[in-house]
Amino acid sequence: MTLSFDPSQVRFDENGLVSAVVQDAISKEVLTLAYMNEASLKKTLETGQTWFWSRSRQELWHKGATSGHVQKVVSLALDCDGDALVARVIPAGPACHTGNYSCFTEPEAKSSDRFAILNSLERVIARREAERPEGSYTTSLFEGGVDRILKKVGEEATEVVIAAKNRSGDELRWESADLLFHWLVLLREQGLSLDEVLRELEQRHGPKPTDFSR
Repeated sequence: MTLSFDPSQVRFDENGLVSAVVQDAISKEVLTLAYMNEASLKKTLETGQTWFWSRSRQELWHKGATSGHVQKVVSLALDCDGDALVARVIPAGPACHTGNYSCFTEPEAKSSDRFAILNSLERVIARREAERPEGSYTTSLFEGGVDRILKKVGEEATEVVIAAKNRSGDELRWESADLLFHWLVLLREQGLSLDEVLRELEQRHGPKPTDFSR
């Protein structure tokens, strides 16, 4: 867990609480807003999983203690005023008590964003992994495990090669879309975000870009 502040810097309110925004570290989607007190923050730091203070039950609350949908904390950040936290997590299931991946409904990405569909697809895949809806193809991939996902990635990569050899634009477009989808599923299964891959590309194309032709 990465901690970017001294816990003594946290400014708890008159009720001894600080708001905590929980965000998926991979898809970047906001999952929920909860509250921590000094004890739950300490438990979070000790265990590496999210602990909160339940205002309704007036007790400590370990997310996933009964459902198994724990949240592994990747990093904790404190805002400039010291009165709000952001916990970036890797969830083991839905964050919402309704069984939904997130307690919030994300607005659709603007169509003017050239890569909006990749962001949207990454969020949908994250939801499928957490919620596992019956009859979903993506659910079947996650339940089949890494071997099934790798098999599909390999199959789709081969189909892309064949389509290119056939000089078929329609076929290449279709198979490329299939490959990208299964690749994003693989990234999710491996706990790797699209942002990390894009950062790697940025680093290679920085002031001293990597020579891909070596």
